[in-house]
Amino acid sequence: LLTRTLTDLKDELPLSVIEGDQETTHDADRIRETGAAAIQINTGKGCHLDAHMIGHAIETLKPEQGGVLFIENVGNLVCPAAFDLGEAHKVAILSVTEGEDKPIKYPDMFHAADIMLLNKIDLLPYLQFDVDKCIEYARRVNPSIQVLQVSATSGKGMENWYQWIRMTRQARLIGHPVSC
Repeated sequence: LLTRTLTDLKDELPLSVIEGDQETTHDADRIRETGAAAIQINTGKGCHLDAHMIGHAIETLKPEQGGVLFIENVGNLVCPAAFDLGEAHKVAILSVTEGEDKPIKYPDMFHAADIMLLNKIDLLPYLQFDVDKCIEYARRVNPSIQVLQVSATSGKGMENWYQWIRMTRQARLIGHPVSC
């Protein structure tokens, strides 16, 4: 999902990524292949990034002013929810292969998120997954959460995701104009 987003938007927006994993640089390497600037943070036994790590990564990465900086936290739905990284928006990504009850099993992440991307919807014909129930669970935890259904593989719904990025970026720029 992230590499598809970077590939599709790279000619339109300045993009950069802080990638968090316990080990390896595989994800950051894949991200760099899209042409986006990326820095890897390995947390070792830690299960999340923190603001201190992000601050140092930003100093090294030097993202372009007015650009979009994605922070991909360590991939679980528990630890990252509780930590403020200074991000403008939290995005919860739920793949349909994980089950529709994740929002109520791991409510903190969905409560903290502005938007939930229901990913891999191209697999729905092959799974027992109730989309409406999943959205109901997410809104039970966070009544104001936006939900977009996407497939990075087929491209379905991706333009809606890109439009959300454009709109939230523009709103942020209006509130914090880029100096020339």
